[in-house]
Formats: sequence, structure tokens, C-alpha cells
Amino acid sequence: MTGDDLRINPSILAADFVNMQAELGRIANADFVHVDVMDNHFVPNLTFGPQMVERIQATSPVPLDVHLMITDPDRWAPGYAEIGAASVTFHLEAATDPVALARRLRQIGARAGVAVKPDTPVEGLFDVLDEFDQILVMTVEPGFGGQSFRADQMPKLARLSQEARRRGSRVWLQVDGGIGEATIAEAADSGADTFVAGSAVFGADDPSRAIESLRSVAGSHRH
Repeated sequence: MTGDDLRINPSILAADFVNMQAELGRIANADFVHVDVMDNHFVPNLTFGPQMVERIQATSPVPLDVHLMITDPDRWAPGYAEIGAASVTFHLEAATDPVALARRLRQIGARAGVAVKPDTPVEGLFDVLDEFDQILVMTVEPGFGGQSFRADQMPKLARLSQEARRRGSRVWLQVDGGIGEATIAEAADSGADTFVAGSAVFGADDPSRAIESLRSVAGSHRH
């Protein structure tokens, strides 16, 4: 698989919030910008709300990949699609009716994603893969940036990838947490095609070059 078939989505959790517009300009070669919405309920941290996401949407040179780490996404997730986010991912553990919510997000016009925490099995998603455009396998516990990559999540990702291939599903498989040049190869080998990277991009002297380097490494490990 080539670099054209995978996506690098820098996480603005690692960006300089005071200079957000300039930071977004530094990643114009990314595929999406990953926006972590945390409510201090579902996870023990608080980040952006709809108004901030709407401002990011208005200034970003690339589409938004919104990751909702919030309670009651059935109520709140559609609003992020209405803002214009290209992709809205909610947590399986938080949704009352994941399939109905995914259908609602698609109806509004966003790609529908579902995320799973490290301790959540993925087998329950096998029969409904095509209800989602993206499945996010968390490679850290959600809630904080800068955590170390959990290699113990790779077998879960590989099972998901194998099942998607078996069923002919076109669902994107995303990983988020501790992704950098040292770990992206392992994630790609295990079946990921969409990669969230925070400090590996925004902590680099040249974020644009870091994106291309990550893309190259991942592309050489995709099958």
C-alpha cells in the first residue's frame, strides 16, 4: 500500500493553543486535523467545545477529524457534524445506540467514526463494520496527550483489520496514542491506515516534514 492510501492526522492537543491559526498553517499537508473534545466527565480532562471547534473549522486548511471523548454523544455528536466537521468519532463505551448515531452523522454529511478504549473488545463491531466510516483503536487510555504507545493493542487492531478484509469492508482503521516514527510502523503492520500524531508532528522543528516522514514510514509497512 502506498502513502496515498493512508492518512496522517496531527492532533492539535499538542499544538500551541495561543497561536492556533499559525499552527494549523504548519500542517497544511496533513490529511485531517485531529481535534480532541474532552468533557471532564468521560475522561478526566477538559479541552474544546463546539464554539472552539467551529473556529478551528473556519480557519483550518485541512478537514476536521473530531474525536469526542464525552458522555452522551447521542445528544452532542450531531452538533459537531452540523458545524461542518468532515469526520466525527464518538466512543462505543459512551453511546446508547452506536449504529443509530452513526447513521445520523452520515445523514448530516459527516463521516461516522467509533472509538474503543484499550480494555474494550472489538468483536462486537464485526457485524456492523459498514455502519461506520472509521474505527479508532486507542493505543493509550483516552484523556491525556503524551502517553506511551501500548503495543498490547496491536493484536486487537490486527483482528479488526483481518475481519474488515474478510468482509470486504472499506472502513478506515485509525490509531491514536503515542504514534511517532518508532511506533507507526508497528501500527501499519497491524492494519492501521489512519494515524493520529501529536508531539511527533507539533514537537518537530518542521511539522510539515514530520508529516511526510511519518507518511513514508507508514506507507512502507502497509500491505
